[in-house]
Amino acid sequence: MLISTQDELQGYTIVKTHGLVRGNTIRARHVGKDILASLRTIVGGEITEYTKMLAESREQAIDRMTAEASDLGANAIVAMRFTTAPVMQGAAELLAYGTAVTVEKKATDSAEA
Repeated sequence: MLISTQDELQGYTIVKTHGLVRGNTIRARHVGKDILASLRTIVGGEITEYTKMLAESREQAIDRMTAEASDLGANAIVAMRFTTAPVMQGAAELLAYGTAVTVEKKATDSAEA
């Protein structure tokens, strides 16, 4: 599955638009990770516990979005974006969304090469 934040893919032609696809996940913070994160704010540096949690959330949302696109018969997603929203104290939704499309490789003209 090709995924792009652009509206089109270089070297490909969009031959069919399937529509909006999305994938989301809602994650809550973990008390143990909050304690480690609080300690890190004192000494500085990356809060790796949250970095890992957000990376896993993004991957899960992308996986769900691409599954929905595949179910529609698409082979690519264009105009892909992420957004987040708080759900409750200590929990947030991460949403991946884009437009599912079918693309075909553009024919190359040997005279242009």
